[in-house]
Amino acid sequence: MSQTRGKYDFCIGLVLAMSSSIFIGGSFILKKKGLLRLARKGSMRAGQGGHAYLKEWLWWAGLLSMGAGEVANFAAYAFAPATLVTPLGALSVLVSAILSSFFLNEKLNLHGKLGCLLSILGSTVMVIHAPQEEEVETLNEMSHKLGDPGFVVFATLVVIVSLILIFVVGPRHGQTNILVYITICSVIGALSVSCVKGLGIAIKELFAGKPVLKHPLSWILLLSLIVCVSTQVNYLNRALDIFNTSIVTPIYYVIFTTSVLTCSAILFKEWQHMEADDIIGTFSGFLTIIVGIFLLHAFKDVNFTLANLPLSLRKDDRAANGALLSTYDCFNHDEESAPCLAEMQSTESLSTRRNGSLSSF
Repeated sequence: MSQTRGKYDFCIGLVLAMSSSIFIGGSFILKKKGLLRLARKGSMRAGQGGHAYLKEWLWWAGLLSMGAGEVANFAAYAFAPATLVTPLGALSVLVSAILSSFFLNEKLNLHGKLGCLLSILGSTVMVIHAPQEEEVETLNEMSHKLGDPGFVVFATLVVIVSLILIFVVGPRHGQTNILVYITICSVIGALSVSCVKGLGIAIKELFAGKPVLKHPLSWILLLSLIVCVSTQVNYLNRALDIFNTSIVTPIYYVIFTTSVLTCSAILFKEWQHMEADDIIGTFSGFLTIIVGIFLLHAFKDVNFTLANLPLSLRKDDRAANGALLSTYDCFNHDEESAPCLAEMQSTESLSTRRNGSLSSF
């Protein structure tokens, strides 16, 4: 019976996690569209500390979409372990990339499509090899987990790093370094996931008729979640306003997922009883996702498709054969010698320019 119940919860968590990724991926596009409209109107940008986006309906639509996604994500953490729910966040990257190509004129080329495929494969591998967390059924057990010295040290470091980034590094480098604001969102996100997991347990106990509202941990988790989410929304808006969506989204996913997996491993001791093949599979899946995201966005401005792949290969073959083949062709076709020699001279001139800094020595 418990095994059947476990599979049922697994399916519910899986569906909720996928739905969450769709809503959250779409929210990035809506928010970015709203911020772009404000920029065209000349309003003070969010990256400069402005809050004019609060009057833009597109931004609110994105916020509502993200809210729906977070609610689904909240419920998913209540039914499934964090190491299952969090990796599926890669789907939000794919949704964001695909929608960006339609609504923000950000191209999705062959590299991007391969990156999408690798991200899906990596997510699948991580789900298959995901570690199992220790069962936490009550708030008292969750309170004991949160009081573990390892987690206390981790949470303290997260708070210290976040405060340094917010008050020291952010004002100086936030406008030029994409990692500043995204790191703030990501590391605080690890604590918000822990709060969500605890509140999910509290809600289950509430439906079971237990007096969870009298438990102080319920209110501590709720207030902590509000502070964490508010901070995440603020600095994610700044990152989206300053930098390209296709860059913000994957970097946010990688750092956020790493933070959550680390926090979950410390809090729930998920890695203690894992087999070697599951450990290798988990890390391999995560690295595959990172490679996929890199392909998805690093070459987004390269106009490369399957249609021009044969042409590219022919150019590579001609370049590998060097100038000897070109010379042979030129001197064996007199009527075409003039254009061919002109092409050779152009190639030699280009080669000279490329190697000019070396030949000058």
